[in-house]
Amino acid sequence: MKPERLVDPNCEVGEGPIWHAHEQRLYWVDIVNGRLYRYDPTDDVHEQIHEQDVIGGVTVQADGSLLLFGDGGSIRRWYDGDVETLVESIDGEADSRFNDVIADPKGRVYGGTMPTEDRLGRLYRVDTDGSVTRVASGFNIPNGMGFTPDLDQLYVTDSNAHEIRAYDYDRETGSVSDPEVVVDVSGEAGIPDGMTVDAEGYIWSARWNGGCLVRYAPDGTEVERVDFPARKVSSVAFGDADLTTAYVTTANRDGRETEGDGAGALFALRPEADGREEFVSRVASE
Repeated sequence: MKPERLVDPNCEVGEGPIWHAHEQRLYWVDIVNGRLYRYDPTDDVHEQIHEQDVIGGVTVQADGSLLLFGDGGSIRRWYDGDVETLVESIDGEADSRFNDVIADPKGRVYGGTMPTEDRLGRLYRVDTDGSVTRVASGFNIPNGMGFTPDLDQLYVTDSNAHEIRAYDYDRETGSVSDPEVVVDVSGEAGIPDGMTVDAEGYIWSARWNGGCLVRYAPDGTEVERVDFPARKVSSVAFGDADLTTAYVTTANRDGRETEGDGAGALFALRPEADGREEFVSRVASE
């Protein structure tokens, strides 16, 4: 299986791909440059549609707008060029930023914030009323997330710990607890980054500085690996009408002589696996 290079905006940190089911278009970001991109596979057209200081992650709202998670714990709603600030900042996150986010079945959002010089990263829950609650701490770098098909567990990647953990997840209360390590890549090249879960419950994990995308069985056993012409493979999301295309982002931090010819580009794969439609957020939607 060979990845297809779709578009090449040469992102410094391409990340956060998410499929907008209503629009049938893919969105993704360049985190450090604060750029939001959109790709229409029907017309094979991409464009940059927004820019701000930082965008760590994106969710699609139930009304079709987007939530942009930025620096200092900021959350902004974007719709057709209009931007509304929902959360200006989170106490204790002034020197940090959001890194990856995911909506849950109730429309809440879980988002990790980066570690700083004097503390480790944190995981927050943003409820539908816009309130923010810290639900876990102690992450070297909180990263990609996904739900098991039965919705009993939430996977959270801790990149610099080289592992993906499964937290018990309570759908009604939004609480997470009792983490256990499911995937441990200690001793392998690179670190686990963004991820998604397919229709069979298998984990697809991007490997930053490892140049590949890896598929794991629910018990953590590696079952497939796809190499990319980019050292920093950052995240993955399934899309298209039948959710059979895996869209993969990459980063170009140090130039293509070092990072690879495809660094910073957006790729597509068509694996023998189907994705699941991501949940939409409903934060401050009324």
